[in-house]
Amino acid sequence: MSGLRIDVPHPARMYDYYLGGKDSFPADRAAAGRVVALFPQVRATARANRRFLGRAVRYAARQGIHQFLDIGTGIPTADNTHEVAQAVTADARIVYVDNDPIVLSHARALLRGTPEGRTAYVDADFRDPAAILGSAQVKELLDLSRPVALMVVSLLHFVSDEDRPAEVLKELTSALAPGSALILSHATDEFTPPEVAANVLRTYTAAGLSLTSRTHAELLHFFDGLELVDPGLVPVHEWRTEDQADRALTSGEVAGYAGIGVKRS
Repeated sequence: MSGLRIDVPHPARMYDYYLGGKDSFPADRAAAGRVVALFPQVRATARANRRFLGRAVRYAARQGIHQFLDIGTGIPTADNTHEVAQAVTADARIVYVDNDPIVLSHARALLRGTPEGRTAYVDADFRDPAAILGSAQVKELLDLSRPVALMVVSLLHFVSDEDRPAEVLKELTSALAPGSALILSHATDEFTPPEVAANVLRTYTAAGLSLTSRTHAELLHFFDGLELVDPGLVPVHEWRTEDQADRALTSGEVAGYAGIGVKRS
């Protein structure tokens, strides 16, 4: 499998480990295990993010958005974007984007849509928006003259400030039609004891992974030019929660924010 490095931890495979999946290698499990030892709530964080993804996709589909560009797809598990969207509108089209070969291998094998809808998979990195927007899959499946839900769920904390995440988001959203939506969740250390946050950061850094915690104020800038949907940018488990598991959580256990912004013009 070209480009596969099993000796280096990868965020998607670590996330799969947090969710209880089995698609990881010893390097991923070792790094993720160290994070769990420091911050056991990370498993609850991952599950809350997954539930937010479902709520956000259902919201967008019920608003009439039938196209989804899911960047940083991660390894398929239950309630994937296309499953949630196509349960609301069978003709939904989804383009998944990731840069990990094992993610793309699983996606091609497992992420099958309804007969009415379509799914496709792009091997690309968030940091290269031109490659994403210019891909044959996006051009074939998505009509950018109509609303699209751009999804960056639990992704941008792996993108450093030096890689200009706000500018990349602006380039991506600028290509989308009015009525499109940005679906975002992001880690924060605002609810975490400083010594725990510092140790988690050191663990990711030691594994060769970038991890950037951002504040509520910093994350609001990612929605510049967009209209935040009620209730705004809030702790992940509080965004229009429908699940008793979310209601039982605290912000400290989730350690992240989530929101949806709509492009009005």
